[in-house]
Amino acid sequence: MEIKQIKKLKLYGFNNLTKTLSFNMYDICYAKTPEQRQAYIEYIDEEYNADRLASILLHVASMIGAHVLNIAKQDYDPQGASVTMLIAEEGGYQAEAEGLNKPESFPQAVVAHLDKSHITVHTYPESHPNKGISTFRADIDISTCGKISPLTALNYLVANFSSDIAIIDYRVRGFTRNLEGKKLFIDHKIYSIQNFLAKEKRDLYQMIDVNVYQENIFHTKMILKDFDLDNYLFDMEKKELPPSEKKRIKHKLKKEMAEIFYGKNIPKF
Repeated sequence: MEIKQIKKLKLYGFNNLTKTLSFNMYDICYAKTPEQRQAYIEYIDEEYNADRLASILLHVASMIGAHVLNIAKQDYDPQGASVTMLIAEEGGYQAEAEGLNKPESFPQAVVAHLDKSHITVHTYPESHPNKGISTFRADIDISTCGKISPLTALNYLVANFSSDIAIIDYRVRGFTRNLEGKKLFIDHKIYSIQNFLAKEKRDLYQMIDVNVYQENIFHTKMILKDFDLDNYLFDMEKKELPPSEKKRIKHKLKKEMAEIFYGKNIPKF
């Protein structure tokens, strides 16, 4: 997705704007037995391990035109993973120069220094101990300085995490100056995060915006429109279940999704 810059923008010195895109992405499922719940956690842990996450972030860095300076990654016990990637708009070394385009070349532990721009991802798989609901959450933050914008990678990230729910924030901070010395607090046009989503993605989701234009803060919440119970059952199919149990499980899942989407407990649903 092209980010439209303000026309004829000529700056004095370096572009000092910081643009940050933050996600919470959720995958919800129902795993009936303790064994199935454990199997779901193990599946998610393998599907989104540190190596896979690092590959996704490397692709993001390439899409937004950033240079990778350093990578730290970690798989956690008993579950979860995180990756931190230090990036720069220019300078530094390319990932290919250090063999960082291959996840298997990453060391198991790296101590990283910090700089002005970064990409991070943290995962949180968890299960309800009694009700069978299992949830996988991925938190992704892309912070850039200068002309590059993390919005370029928005559709790629939404597609790669196949989210039932996504909560997305975008904000621009700091200021830069034009040749006359006038402060500029944003260097591109944006009315809603939704504008940067592909139509086929928008059509899949019900979306709500809360935007504070004068503060350059943009917030969008997304939840899938269609609900097929088979897409939410782990290691079972709905045809195996009696109608009363299908109804009960569907109610549990929809309640869980509504509470996550609206950010509050719903006693009566």
